[in-house]
Amino acid sequence: MRAPAKQIRPDAVLVQAVIAGALSFAHLHDLADAAGQDGWKAWAYPVSVDLLLVAAWRRLRSEGPSRLAWCWFLIALFASLGANIATAGFLNLTEPPALLRLGIAGWPALAFLGGTLLAHSAGHETPEPLAPTAPAPVSEREPEPTPPALEPEAETVSAGDEPPALPVAPPDPAMPVPAALVDHARKVAEAHQARTGSPIDTDTLRVRLGVPPHLADAIAAQLA
Repeated sequence: MRAPAKQIRPDAVLVQAVIAGALSFAHLHDLADAAGQDGWKAWAYPVSVDLLLVAAWRRLRSEGPSRLAWCWFLIALFASLGANIATAGFLNLTEPPALLRLGIAGWPALAFLGGTLLAHSAGHETPEPLAPTAPAPVSEREPEPTPPALEPEAETVSAGDEPPALPVAPPDPAMPVPAALVDHARKVAEAHQARTGSPIDTDTLRVRLGVPPHLADAIAAQLA
């Protein structure tokens, strides 16, 4: 199914803009024609003024306020408004003054300069400097990363640098040994000999008594 055609509804603002534009266009044409710009040149003047006015307004709407756009917008508005006032009977258009002829003759160069500046200076204006921001509080700052701790290198010891082994001292037979421990060791030795028929050795005596080797050697020396 085809979509229903949209009905064109007259807009009061649009109608008003068309009427105002047509009147301003006609006034600019009459003023240029009275200043000696006849034929197609008289029709080109209102087009030039209105295009410069629209270009400056679009620059203001798209990129925000700027001195350049406001300057050419006011120049074009003054030219349009001046033409409307001049054709209202304030000037004798049959014998226009020399100043009016000078302004009409110089308008094309002025409009060309304004249109060129508006078209080729977009985005090249110096932006306003940003206000310096206050530094963040110390509590809100991110902690700085700490460098990893360097592990000490393991010292390599060559085979020739090994410290010499300490000499082992021989057992001292005169080492003082408690008499009770000697009596207990003698009973263990006699029981071992009665059971096996051979005297007990030092390692077996040390294991049965649970004493260190040097003490076992001292006890064995006293049992001999």
